[in-house]
Amino acid sequence: MPAWNRRFITVVAAMFLATMSTQSWATEQAQQRRAGRDVRQETRQGSRNTKQECRATDQKSNSQCRQDKRQTKQQGRQTARDIKY
Repeated sequence: MPAWNRRFITVVAAMFLATMSTQSWATEQAQQRRAGRDVRQETRQGSRNTKQECRATDQKSNSQCRQDKRQTKQQGRQTARDIKY
């Protein structure tokens, strides 16, 4: 086999391997983003429930219930960040 042919095959193989590692990283990143998005969506519903329960029990004022909802959403955002990064 000529030397130029071996070099060509080596270059093609290196390009193929480089592409495969990039694709696996992209797949892992996509899975992390998807998991983070799922957490945020679950958090939205949880924060709504928190506020509804707070208002139903009349233990706090409406503004305090809003703060509880915000706190719940912020905790969900932080959880999603922890998953992604």
